[in-house]
Formats: sequence, C-alpha cells, structure tokens
Amino acid sequence: MTATPDVDQQQVLETIKQQVSEHPVVLYMKGTPEFPQCGFSSQVVQALNICEAKFASVNVLERPDIRATLPLYANWPTFPQLYIKGELVGGCDIVVSLYQSGELQKMLEAA
Repeated sequence: MTATPDVDQQQVLETIKQQVSEHPVVLYMKGTPEFPQCGFSSQVVQALNICEAKFASVNVLERPDIRATLPLYANWPTFPQLYIKGELVGGCDIVVSLYQSGELQKMLEAA
C-alpha cells in the first residue's frame, strides 16, 4: 500500500511530530479508545486505562495519510504505536509486557 500522490508526506511527518510533542502520551491506533477496531489496539487501551493514563489518540483508519506515513516516521511497521514524551514505546506486545512488569505505570507517571 502506498500513500496517495496528492498527500504531502513531509507535511504529514510534521503533523505527526507536532502530535507527539504536544501530548505527553499519544496512541496511534485502529479505532478509538471507546471503540477499538482491532484486538491489539484494544489491549493497549486497556493497559493505559488500568494505569489511569490520560492520553491522546489518533484513529489511523480515519487518517490514511498518517497510517501510510507513521511507519516511516518511527521505523515501526505495525499499529498500534504508543508514544510517551515524544518517544516511541512500541506496539501491543511491548506495551503489554511493560504493563505486566510495572514499568508502563512508571513511564506514564513520569510523563
């Protein structure tokens, strides 16, 4: 799948950069926190909710420009993607592992 030619990739990269710098915690996911559209996104939302995290989210199903460009920004091919303080934490497996070890809670509190 390639980005549509009329999308300015540099502009989309700037949008992503702005989103991760403006919000201490950002989740790029399929669906919304209230209605996740995939099991992996749902698991990450559950971990964040249990930690009582306040987080921004971006539904990549509604933003095909971000969906196509975010893997280039982070060099991470899959969704969801969790960012804390501007840094990519990872996807579902990493977030769940961090949650189970107690590290996710510490990272969120520091943010």
